[in-house]
Amino acid sequence: MEQDIQNDGVELREQEHKPPKKAKNEVVEWLKAIVIALILVALIRWLLFKPFIVDGPSMKPNFHTGERLIVNEILYDIRKPQRGEVIVFHVPSEGKDFIKRVIAVAGDTVKVEGDTVTVNGKPVNETYIKDAMDKSHKAGQLYNDKDFPNSAFPDGKVPAGHVFVMGDNRSDSTDSRMIGYVPLSDIVGRADLIFWPVKDIHLIKH
Repeated sequence: MEQDIQNDGVELREQEHKPPKKAKNEVVEWLKAIVIALILVALIRWLLFKPFIVDGPSMKPNFHTGERLIVNEILYDIRKPQRGEVIVFHVPSEGKDFIKRVIAVAGDTVKVEGDTVTVNGKPVNETYIKDAMDKSHKAGQLYNDKDFPNSAFPDGKVPAGHVFVMGDNRSDSTDSRMIGYVPLSDIVGRADLIFWPVKDIHLIKH
């Protein structure tokens, strides 16, 4: 009986020195959770939101070369683009992506004459370039020097499955006035956030 008791005591002391299995399991579970979280972040970043770098003056004064944007790629899988939204889209003929503002959508009739833009016969209140236009007018100049419809694109009605876009910098922008209506299938997504430079971080107003 005494031998049995002593043996039991030895076994108990040995078990006390063994690392608890529960602690090991918790570490493994935490590592799994971190790996899964990193994978999810990567998927969300590359499948739903994409970084984009502004290159060129076509969206001044609201966007500038070198600014980095977050583009929402999933929004237009849920609904179609709306007037006033800033979008990024592929331009196969140029072999690159453009950033422009949606002025008119499918079924709209659009006309650009000087600094007056009308959609379905009503002037568009373009508050986002008002200061720039006022500055040009004070200098005795038009802000825009390219009209629409024109000889290259005589039809002013936006066809189904397309949008009409223009750059905010009207006299220095290659947009629907030169390349025609943009197919929805070429749209990458909506520009939602400027995240670089840090001093310019803000949500984009549409």
